Amino acid sequence: MSASTVNVSSHFIPPLNSSSPALAFQVTSLVDSYMIWAGIMEGHAEDVHNAASHGRLTQEWACAMPSLKASSPSPATSLFRTSSADVALPMAQRLARRFKKQIFLSLDLPPAFMTMGEGMRLTLEVEKRAVEILKKLEAPQAP
Repeated sequence: MSASTVNVSSHFIPPLNSSSPALAFQVTSLVDSYMIWAGIMEGHAEDVHNAASHGRLTQEWACAMPSLKASSPSPATSLFRTSSADVALPMAQRLARRFKKQIFLSLDLPPAFMTMGEGMRLTLEVEKRAVEILKKLEAPQAP
C-alpha cells in the first residue's frame, strides 16, 4: 500500500462453536493509522461488506496513539462508550502499541453477550482476530 492510498477491507470470521457468533471486521487503512470496526455478523459470509453499514459505529469507540517510549502506556481516549464497560479503550491501546500506528477502534458487541459470561471470551477473540488481520495488512505485498 502506498503512503497516499486509503484501503478498506472487510473480513468474515466464522463462529468458533455453536454458542459463539460470527464476527465481521471492516478495516480502513490510512497513512500511519487504522480505523477498525468489529461486530457481530448475522447472515452469510458474502454479506460481510455490508456488516459495518448495518452496525453501530459508536457503540464502543476509542482512539489510541503509539507511545513514544516503549515503557509508557499508549495515550488514548474513549470517543464514545457504553455505561457498562470500556472495552475498546484498552484494546485500542494494545493494538497501537503493537503496530506502532494510530488506532481508531469501534466495537459493536451486543450487551447480551457481554453480560452472559461470554464477554471476556468474545473480546479476546475480537482482539486476536484484529491482530491477525492487521498482521496480514502489514505484510509486504508480492509484486
